Amino acid sequence: MFTGIITDVGTITELEQQGDLRARIRTSYDTAAIDIGASIASDGVCLTVIALGEDWYDVQVSAETVSKTNLDSWTTGKRVNLERALKVGDELGGHIVSGHVDGVAEVVKMEDEGDSTRVTLRAPQDLARFIASKGSVALNGASLTVNDVDGCDFGINFIPHTKEVTTWGDVKTGDRINLEIDTLARYVARLQEAG
Repeated sequence: MFTGIITDVGTITELEQQGDLRARIRTSYDTAAIDIGASIASDGVCLTVIALGEDWYDVQVSAETVSKTNLDSWTTGKRVNLERALKVGDELGGHIVSGHVDGVAEVVKMEDEGDSTRVTLRAPQDLARFIASKGSVALNGASLTVNDVDGCDFGINFIPHTKEVTTWGDVKTGDRINLEIDTLARYVARLQEAG
């Protein structure tokens, strides 16, 4: 489990297609404190550490994960949002995030509002019903509050701090973004369907 509070921005330094995709991510985390088998959310995708170095870790990404996320667009040099797994007693600053991406949203519009940036994203049709104004979503791993919803489109406001400490300062129109809907919204919808 994660909180959606990004604690590092890593860089993809190597990609290798073996049976699965293997990626090396450079990080400022103290890798001596990371165990093989640990989970680290990388752009919102919960990935397992399979090797460690002084300032990097390797993950293996299944074809299934690549097909359901934006990890097919990873390239060497790409910056990615990172978050270590939640520990009992940690502050829950965002919302409960599983690291299991539900789908990919597309950035359809960006406009500056003062020092902030309003980003409009388009969710897949089957996920749009789970997104509510003033609700939470995780986008590329970051816990964010939805400002408004119009059909499949929804708006998020990014303050300068968020753009500086995550990869949201790099985003542009047309980018594909990993979307995880709020777990609570999923269960509420399931209960309503059950009647």
